[in-house]
Amino acid sequence: MIQCSTAFLSYWLHEESYILLLESIASMDGMSVTDWVSYEPTNEWEVMMKKVAEFHHKHDFAGKNGHDMGYRIALTVEELGELSAAITKGKPLEECAEEMADVLILLLGHSIAMKVDLKSAFEKKYHRIMQRKALTGRLGVRVTEYQNKD
Repeated sequence: MIQCSTAFLSYWLHEESYILLLESIASMDGMSVTDWVSYEPTNEWEVMMKKVAEFHHKHDFAGKNGHDMGYRIALTVEELGELSAAITKGKPLEECAEEMADVLILLLGHSIAMKVDLKSAFEKKYHRIMQRKALTGRLGVRVTEYQNKD
């Protein structure tokens, strides 16, 4: 796994060179639960990943079908529903924040279950979306590659 942040590189490299660099170093090779548990984090992102890995290790997710992505997606849909209900019912922000944390923990766990380097994927995607134009639809602003043919 690459131990350096690629975000700062955008300041130094031309846009196309930056994309090529990200594509070459941002392979999707992440770390396993055991790798994360034994890893010494160097930044807040890695601290969060290690905490989620420790949670997976404590409850033996890998050995008890907790890394099955079909099951994990079902859990994510459930948690998104709880977040949606907290927001639409006007529950206190603390409850909304707790539901957001549930979704974040699940997403970080997905990357561990799939051994995906989510930080690198985030940086690559962030660079792409920053190049897009925003569209305003009936419900609000959206930044997408979609082109309305009307």
